[in-house]
Amino acid sequence: MQFSKIPFLFFLVGVFLNAQEHPPIEIYTAKDYRAEIQNWSISQSENNYIYVANNKGLLEFNGATWQLYKSPNETIIRSVNVIDNHIYTGCNGDFGYWVSNDYGKLNYTSLSKKYNIKLLEDEEFWNIINIDDYILFQSLKRIYILNKRNKTFNIIESKSIIYKMFKVGGDIYFQETISGFYKIENGKAKLVSNDQVLLNNRLVNVFIQNENLLFETENDGFYIYNNNELSKWNIKANNTLSELSVFRSIKLKDGSFMLGTRSNGIVHLAPDGRINFKVDVVKGLGNNTVHWIFEDKEHNIWLALENGINCINMTSPFSIYKDEKGKIGTIYASKVYKDYMYIGTNQGLFYKPYNSNVDFKNIEAIQEAVWSLTEIDGTLFCGHDTGTSIVNGAIVNKIDGINQGTWGLKPIYKNKDLILQGNYNGLYVLNKVNGSWTLRNKIEGFDLSSRFFEIYDGNILVSHEYKGVFKLKTDSDFTKVTSLTKVPEIEKELHSSMVSYKNDLLLGFKEGVFKYDTKEERFIKDITLSQLFDGVEYTSGRLIPVEETNTLWAFSNRNLNYLTLSTLSGVPKINKIPLPKALPRGLTGYENIAFLKGQTYLIGTSMGYVSIDLDKLQEKVYSISINNINVHDLRGNSYEVLSQAEVGDFENRFNNVEFRFNVVEYDKYLDTEYQYQLIGLQEEWSNWFVKPNLTFENLPYGDYTFNIRGRTGNVLTNNVASYSFTIKRPWLLSNTMIAVYVFLILLFSFITHNIYKRYYRKQRERLLLKSQRELELKELENKQQLMRFNNDKLRQDIDNKNRELGISTMSLIKKNEFLNSIKSELQNINDLKKLKHVIKVIDRNINNTDDWNLFEEAFNNADKDFLKKIKQMHPELTSNDLRLCAYLRLNLSSKEIAPLLNISPRSVEVKRYRLRKKMDLPHESSLSDYILEI
Repeated sequence: MQFSKIPFLFFLVGVFLNAQEHPPIEIYTAKDYRAEIQNWSISQSENNYIYVANNKGLLEFNGATWQLYKSPNETIIRSVNVIDNHIYTGCNGDFGYWVSNDYGKLNYTSLSKKYNIKLLEDEEFWNIINIDDYILFQSLKRIYILNKRNKTFNIIESKSIIYKMFKVGGDIYFQETISGFYKIENGKAKLVSNDQVLLNNRLVNVFIQNENLLFETENDGFYIYNNNELSKWNIKANNTLSELSVFRSIKLKDGSFMLGTRSNGIVHLAPDGRINFKVDVVKGLGNNTVHWIFEDKEHNIWLALENGINCINMTSPFSIYKDEKGKIGTIYASKVYKDYMYIGTNQGLFYKPYNSNVDFKNIEAIQEAVWSLTEIDGTLFCGHDTGTSIVNGAIVNKIDGINQGTWGLKPIYKNKDLILQGNYNGLYVLNKVNGSWTLRNKIEGFDLSSRFFEIYDGNILVSHEYKGVFKLKTDSDFTKVTSLTKVPEIEKELHSSMVSYKNDLLLGFKEGVFKYDTKEERFIKDITLSQLFDGVEYTSGRLIPVEETNTLWAFSNRNLNYLTLSTLSGVPKINKIPLPKALPRGLTGYENIAFLKGQTYLIGTSMGYVSIDLDKLQEKVYSISINNINVHDLRGNSYEVLSQAEVGDFENRFNNVEFRFNVVEYDKYLDTEYQYQLIGLQEEWSNWFVKPNLTFENLPYGDYTFNIRGRTGNVLTNNVASYSFTIKRPWLLSNTMIAVYVFLILLFSFITHNIYKRYYRKQRERLLLKSQRELELKELENKQQLMRFNNDKLRQDIDNKNRELGISTMSLIKKNEFLNSIKSELQNINDLKKLKHVIKVIDRNINNTDDWNLFEEAFNNADKDFLKKIKQMHPELTSNDLRLCAYLRLNLSSKEIAPLLNISPRSVEVKRYRLRKKMDLPHESSLSDYILEI
């Protein structure tokens, strides 16, 4: 056994961790409330809405959404106070009140203008107080007193600065910086005291303490005013207060004091003057400069800050220790031992005197991961990454021989001298010899990491997340394993755990909590204990028994669950504590919780720890309300619903409906969720969601009822907010239009009936007409066929005429050729007289016009009207020219034409030439082609 060389002076040389526990703080930034960063005053209405005086205007917060109402004269609003459902505000150059209209929006009325009050130049109003039938508005030079009954104003003038005005019991006081402390009686200022303390110090607030006035100064703490004398209030916080500049303070309903400083955050004093806690930016506050402090109806403390707005949940069961600088790390174990609080983290072992504001210090001998802190028979054992140590105050004693990390330790069968411990490489036995703990042996035959192990029914059971559960039987001296079996049906179960609770061996994993049955040698699911896990909300199977309170704890995604036993019947009961998403969490599978005192427990997280006081748990019941209904069409036209009590009746085009709703709840660690039902479209309740608004788009016409309910933590709201509305039918489906449709249908039926009658009549007429046309077509076909026959006959006649014409032409040609040949022969005869007579006879036969007439008749029969056409085209042509054209029409050559004209072929060429000239044909044109084309 080797003791650390760290002496008791370790208290002086240990590293200090500057942090302390404080209630939950909800921080609202300018980005959240969409206004200026600087805020000055806070108040609350009857419906629990919060109102804040901001540089940009008046802020309204309903627990879900912020609404900004801009300052009426565009100046900074310095003060706000809700009185009789009127929100009174004061700003630069004006004071007045806001009232909600029918739409739930605030409208402003200026009192200074309404009563024609002439204000001082650049006058600002810093405080508003009501008492009986009077409302007082305080600026730096005046106090304006409004009588609500007779609507009159009284003004108290001051020669010096009125620093602050106070309401103490049923009286109103104020301080003038150079003349003293005054009380307002009958509308006038009466000097109470001009003690030098009051002349040299500015007052922050005035309270009643044991029937005396208690003055709080900015820089010199508290003074008690008794028998016209001031004396210092002797409290423990005086030294601290002398170092602070306090700007605002209030006395809380529990008698304690909350002080807001100019640059050091807030200080909470107990009624006797002890400091409960101090919180600044480093320790979780949004800003160090406090302009106003307000306690709401649920005892939350609201702070108007230089930068932002904070809400402190003073009555929350949770207290937060936040490791802002990361010097502690993730907490795996914690223990209160001999008036010290120890926490073991991934960065070592830390401690501090319990129930004190002293900061944690680290123990330098253990600066590695600490897995367990276990008290056995008055000794505190620390299992860490390199073995096991005994802790006593700041002194640690590492047990020699153990070089593997230690998960945990358990006594063997209540034997005070033997301890079984689970290590990275199996199981070890510690033995107490002469009052000192030493390593006795490692149990041979089992080398798996033993994080979860229990001695149960004469055996050692070890649960391994990746390999399952093993049952080990050892020899009587715990030196070696004699039998090793694997529990059936339990394989790889990530984040599982195994613990002993009330003589039962329990195994927890995603399927639930299972009890070990020694007869069947297997784990059987326990329905009651399985309720410790929330099904779909399961995160890990970590089970943590707390011996001091006989409770069994488990974690889920949204609840911290614990089991208690009835003191009378022993019946188990599952209790659920809602764990909001904003609450810090520990490492999954390494969740831990430790008993502190009474009903207070410590939960280790990855950024410090959370302490929870079960005595402060309250199932608060809240109400939900619909605060705004807006309908709009697709073109962007919209309007707000005036009355939610009446059934809405919306035009069809306004079928996009937006609902805004809220639960007035300001607890940081109490999540609010919503669930809706739209009867007429969705009969079932929806899944839970967190946004405080819903929009239904393009709703069909019909009747609807919108129901919305909330859940804060695990508690449903005590009501379901409802709104019924109707989306009208489109005008195309209105009663008038339906009547029109009926009329049109009847008219259409009538018209259709007549159309069909006409159609069938016309169809019959078309059939008759078709039949007639078919007959006519048949007749026409017959006529065409007859015409074809006639044409064929005519063509035959033409062909015959052409043949006749050809024969006639050839006959003429041959006759003339014959006569010419005879003529030639006769010319050679010597008897000329007789010969000339014969030649004349022949010439008459050659030039016989009868032959031409016969030819012309045949030609006209074959080629009708040719001669007429060419004569019309060329009137200058002679009969001989026409004869030549006729012969050329027959496509006769010059040689063939010559006998017909009784001229030589050369003379025919001459005639052709002259004919071309008469017809005026171009040189390149063919005469024969021209005549053939006519």
